[in-house]
Amino acid sequence: MHVLFIIDPLPRLSAYKDTSVAMMRALIAQNHTVSVALQSDLYIDEGRVKTVALPIHIAADADLHAPQWWSATGEEIEVELNHFSAVIMRKDPPFDMEYFYSTHLLSFAEEQGAKVFNTGAALRSHPEKLAITEFPQFTPTTLVTRDMMRIRAFHKQHKDVIVKPLDGMGGTGIFRLREDEVNVGAILEMLSKDSTETLMVQRYIPEITKGDKRILIINGKPVPYCLARIPLAGETRGNLAAGGRGVAQPLSDHDWHIANEIAPKLVERGLFLVGLDVIGDYVTEINVTSPTCFVEITEQTDFDVSAFFTQELASVVENA
Repeated sequence: MHVLFIIDPLPRLSAYKDTSVAMMRALIAQNHTVSVALQSDLYIDEGRVKTVALPIHIAADADLHAPQWWSATGEEIEVELNHFSAVIMRKDPPFDMEYFYSTHLLSFAEEQGAKVFNTGAALRSHPEKLAITEFPQFTPTTLVTRDMMRIRAFHKQHKDVIVKPLDGMGGTGIFRLREDEVNVGAILEMLSKDSTETLMVQRYIPEITKGDKRILIINGKPVPYCLARIPLAGETRGNLAAGGRGVAQPLSDHDWHIANEIAPKLVERGLFLVGLDVIGDYVTEINVTSPTCFVEITEQTDFDVSAFFTQELASVVENA
């Protein structure tokens, strides 16, 4: 296969722990070819969706802590997206208007024969926080609104809640409002930008102290281990970007139940790779843009997540 990664600039990646790099290394180890492009490299010329792609190689013994951990194997080429066996959309959030437009270009490319993972339509249709509302049986009590009175009433009823913006990532903008919080008004005004932006409010889940679990689903199949991201002492956020500590652990029976219930619905919609965030028994987010944690799970268990990803990708491409 010749696989194109639409990705952030390579020098910005922390290659030693980056999931996209782990995917590329696994593909190269199986003698597949890898090229990279930026989101800004996508364009339409006379109705055809094209990009500027750079073929690269990552040596098996590459120093992933070094600035130049990859090498170009040729010149940049301008080519239609359907030239590649698969196109992997791995541009990190934020999901802004440029990202939104890119999903449309990806959808147009699919109509021209490109195989895109996750598909453009699937990325557009699954906002990562709002998507959980489709599965209320697995979610904590949740309110989505920009109405401050509704949020205050929810806080008064449940006494201990988490409030967050819909477009946050990496734990940014997440606040815990306890019953005795004296800055409720100021926090809500700041997060909602004076009631002009919608917020998500959820009942606080005490099990966060045991970790915010990332459950990976690849081609509808749950990875048998999750990564529990355990918050720093005194923190309410388990995100690794917020200082959380990642501990791999086998899926519990309830984790398997959640994943097996949700996975079939998502894979049918073109979501090849999904990351469920689970606290206790509850799904708090469904990540579809660029789910991570491949490296941490692989390093701490006997399951090579990237090799499994490569296997499943090859199977889908061959049978398409």
